[in-house]
Amino acid sequence: MADEIINRVTNSKLKVIDLEDYYPNGKRILFDITDWLLEGLVLREKEFRAFVAEHNWSQYQDCYVALHCSTDAIVPDWAYMLIAIELQAYSKLSIIGSLDDLESILYADIISNLDLSEYQGLPVIIKGCSNKPVPSNALILLSQKLKPIARSIMFGEACSSVPLYKKR
Repeated sequence: MADEIINRVTNSKLKVIDLEDYYPNGKRILFDITDWLLEGLVLREKEFRAFVAEHNWSQYQDCYVALHCSTDAIVPDWAYMLIAIELQAYSKLSIIGSLDDLESILYADIISNLDLSEYQGLPVIIKGCSNKPVPSNALILLSQKLKPIARSIMFGEACSSVPLYKKR
């Protein structure tokens, strides 16, 4: 009879942190203001304010919204601010930028509020593969936050991790 297989990773002090576990649920929407501009290029204040006033903002309830303009129009900051003020009652978060920018901002906030005390003095693996969009910036922010705490930092999976940092 063969010997029992022992999972040494489970029995070690090695800790794995998976940013996918912190993925904030909610629909992501890319809100393009181009259609609210004259010929997609010129913002006319009176018409723009009318679009904002008449728009159904409730459709963004509990969504994350990235505001942007897909043309080369010069859009004043107040225009995005006006939209964000309307969205505030409905959306979880509104930003100016792409959906990638939105994910980076979401994760920056999550990581800044993470309590990493359980990783104090331990070897840590930041899990690399995920099914949800974890931005590269999040991995960098997490590794920087872990450096003063962890004994060592690796990236990947327990079976094939890449060493990044080891305390001397």
